Amino acid sequence: MRFDDSLATILSADTATPFGAQTVWRQLVDLMGRGRVPADPALLDRLAALRDSVSDSTRAASARLLAFCHPPAPLVAFFAQDDLPIAAPILRVAMLADEEWLGILPRLTPRTRSVLRHRRDLSERVQRALESFGPVDFVLSHATPDAAAEPKTAGAEVAPAPIDPVPERVAVAQPWPLPSMTVVEKPRSVVPPLVIAAPAPAPAQAATPFVALGQVARGLPFVAEALRHAEPPATPPRYEIADLVARIDAFNQCREESPDAARGDAGPTYFDFETDAYGMILGVDGMMRGALVGVSIAETARQGLAQFDGVAMGAFRRRSSFRDARLEIGGQSDAAGSWRVSAEPYFDPVAERFLGYRGSGRRPRRDECATPADPAARVDSASSDSLRQLVHELRTPANAVAGFAELIESELLGPVAPVYRDRASAIRSMASDLLSAVEDLDTAARIEGQVLELRPTVVPLAPLVQRLLKDLGPLADLRRAEIRVEPGAAGVAAMADDRASERLIARLFSVLLSNCVVGERLNAGLSIEQGMAMLRIDRPLSLNAETEAALLSEAGDEDQRDGAPLLGTGFSLRLIDKLAAEMGGGLTIGLHRVALSLPAAAEQRADQASIG
Repeated sequence: MRFDDSLATILSADTATPFGAQTVWRQLVDLMGRGRVPADPALLDRLAALRDSVSDSTRAASARLLAFCHPPAPLVAFFAQDDLPIAAPILRVAMLADEEWLGILPRLTPRTRSVLRHRRDLSERVQRALESFGPVDFVLSHATPDAAAEPKTAGAEVAPAPIDPVPERVAVAQPWPLPSMTVVEKPRSVVPPLVIAAPAPAPAQAATPFVALGQVARGLPFVAEALRHAEPPATPPRYEIADLVARIDAFNQCREESPDAARGDAGPTYFDFETDAYGMILGVDGMMRGALVGVSIAETARQGLAQFDGVAMGAFRRRSSFRDARLEIGGQSDAAGSWRVSAEPYFDPVAERFLGYRGSGRRPRRDECATPADPAARVDSASSDSLRQLVHELRTPANAVAGFAELIESELLGPVAPVYRDRASAIRSMASDLLSAVEDLDTAARIEGQVLELRPTVVPLAPLVQRLLKDLGPLADLRRAEIRVEPGAAGVAAMADDRASERLIARLFSVLLSNCVVGERLNAGLSIEQGMAMLRIDRPLSLNAETEAALLSEAGDEDQRDGAPLLGTGFSLRLIDKLAAEMGGGLTIGLHRVALSLPAAAEQRADQASIG
C-alpha cells in the first residue's frame, strides 16, 4: 500500500507569513488542478481564507498554470469569482461539461461572462444561456443627479418626478460598405422612488433591441476572417532537464557536421596497422592500404608516397613503443596528408621473440600543426565559443536544482517526510552528475579554444591517487570492483596543474571502474620513466576487445551501465588524452594496460639522469 501525505503536509504548514501563505496557495491549487485532491468546499474555503494574503501576481500565475491542466469545475468557479485579470486566463481555455458551465454562469460578473462570449468552442446550449444574460449585462442604468441633491422634508412622502419619455438614440458606427449608421430607438427610464424597506427581487427584464458593439464587430468580414485564422494560445515555456539534454545532443550533432560541411569529404581520421619483425607494414585497416602496405617504419627516406620521421626508426632499433611519430602521405587519395602514428611492440609468448609492431594512426590536432588557420579552424573556434556559452547556460539551473535539493534533504526549510528526503537525495545526486558533465564540457571547450589556463606545480601523485580512490568508493561498491595501487612509489611527483591533475586522474579511475565486470580487480602502479611520471592501470575485461580508435570514438552500449560517464566512455577518454597533452603528457591505451603520463618533477628528472 502507498499513502500520499502531501495534503496533510501542506495543510500543516505555517501560513502566518506572506511567504508561507503564498506557498500553501500554490501547492493547494496545483494538487486540485491536477486532480490529486478533490476540490471540496473545505479546501476551497481554505483558498478563500488565503486569498487576501496572496498577491495578485501570484494568483494570476496560478490561474495561467491551471489553464493547461484541465481543472475541476469548483476550482474554475472559484477563480472565476476573482478579479478579471486573474479569472480571464482560466475562463478562456477551461474545458467543462454543459451542466457545469450552466451552474457557473449565474455566479459570474458581466465582465467575466464577456470572456466566455469570445469563445468559439462552447456548445449551443451554453451560448444560448450566455445570450439570456444579455438584458442584464448590456443595459446601462441611468440616474438623475438632481434627485439626490433635492432636500427631503420630514414626514413627506418622496415621489418620483415625472419625466417625459424621450427616445434615446444609440448609434453604432460600421465601416464601409455596410450602412454608415445603425440607429436603435430606446425609451429613457424613469428614476425609481426611494424605498426604505428591503428591495423586492427585480423582475426579469424584457428583451431589448440593444446590440453589443463586439457582436457587431464579429459580424464584419475582415474580423471573421481574422478569427478563423487565429492560432490557439501558445503554452508558456517551461524549464525541463530533457530540453537541456536535447540541446546538448543537437549541439554535438552540429559540431560533428559543421567541420565536414566546411571541408567537404575529409576522408578517414583513424587507421590501424601491423608490421613484421623487420618493420614492414603488412596490413592496414581503416583507409586505403596501397599507400602504406610494404612501407617500413625503420626507414626515414621517402618510400613511394609515404615517409616516416626518425621517432619510429629510433623506437624500432630499441624494440620499444613510440607515440605520435610523424607520417606524411602524398598523392590525391583519402589517405593523403599528415598523420601521427603510435605503436607497441609484440613478442612471441613462448619463444619471447620479437614479432613486430601493432599500432594506429590519427590526424594531427590543430595545436600540432604549423599551418595557418583554415576555414575549418574558424568553424572549430566558433563551435568552441558556442559550447562554452551553452555550458554557462547549463551550469546556472543545475546549481539551483542541486542547492534546493540539498536544502530539502537537510531539512533546513522545515521537517520533510522520509520519502521526500530520499527523492531530494536522488535529485541532488543526478544534479551532481550533470554538473560534472558540464565541467567536462567546459574543459573541452577551453582546450579547443586554446584558452585553458594551467599553472604547473609539483603534485605528489601517490597521496592524490589514494584520496581519489577513497572518494570513488561508492562507485567501486556499485560495480563490485576494485583498483589496487602497487606499493613502492610514494615519492613519484609530477610537474602539472594540481586541479587539472586531480580531474584527470579522477576521470580515468571513474571510466575504468564503470567498465569493470562484477568482482574484477585492477592493479595500478606509479613510476618514473624517461623523465615522465607514469600511472599504469590494467584495462578492464570489457574493454580488452576494443581497439584504441574504437575506445576513443563515440560511446556504445556499455555506457548504459550504472555509474557510466554521463557523456560516454569515448568522450571521457578523449578529454583525458587532450588534457594530459596540454600538460605535456598523454594517454596511451595498450593491449592490456592504460598508461597516463605527465612530466615528472624537476628533481626527479635530475635524479633519473644521474642514475642513468
